Amino acid sequence: MSSVPSDCWPLSLTRNGEDFPIGNLPLSQHVEHPTIRYPWDLLAANERYVSALTENFIQGEVHPSAVIEGIVHIGPGTRILPGVFIEGNVVIGANCKIGPNCYIRGNTSIGDHCHIGQSVEIKNCLILSHTNVGHLSYIGDSILGEHVNLGAGTTTANLRHDGKNHRSMVNGELVDTGRRKFGTIIGDHAHTGINTSIYPGRKLGPHTSTRPGEVVQHDLLTFNE
Repeated sequence: MSSVPSDCWPLSLTRNGEDFPIGNLPLSQHVEHPTIRYPWDLLAANERYVSALTENFIQGEVHPSAVIEGIVHIGPGTRILPGVFIEGNVVIGANCKIGPNCYIRGNTSIGDHCHIGQSVEIKNCLILSHTNVGHLSYIGDSILGEHVNLGAGTTTANLRHDGKNHRSMVNGELVDTGRRKFGTIIGDHAHTGINTSIYPGRKLGPHTSTRPGEVVQHDLLTFNE
């Protein structure tokens, strides 16, 4: 993946890479413009940006029973519901519903109009706008595109049993991601069935889907009817 216009595969079929949001700010507007070759480079760029935040900026509504331990940016119209625990630096866009009873860990960035719901854990992720992780899911060290919907119980694995770096298939060859923790890349408008399990480093392309209980062992880059 590069920053060439219209080249945002496998996250998008249409988005210009320069417009890809890091911490809800387009890549082209960042003072330190990172080099993006592979999709997981966007995850690293998001980690650097979110971890460097030093001041809270809260425009939304935070319920008194929510707990925040870290620096947060929360957009207007966003509601942080009861039982939410935010640990580490987190960016959340506008008009989101977060909770109830979910756990969001740094360095996570969530776009606008997203829902992160009941008994969901999000760790070190980049989640684009209009995406829903409604309930009973774990998503770690991953990127979710726009208009993604994850069925209940969708779980990403992000650690190899031998502790080695994850490798991901690119143009028919396995490429070392340089990451010991790496979950999944899910493109725009993709959907998962309930209780989907995703092996580390696997990619789901735009408009793809999984069936209930499916185990994603290999990249899924074409529509599955």
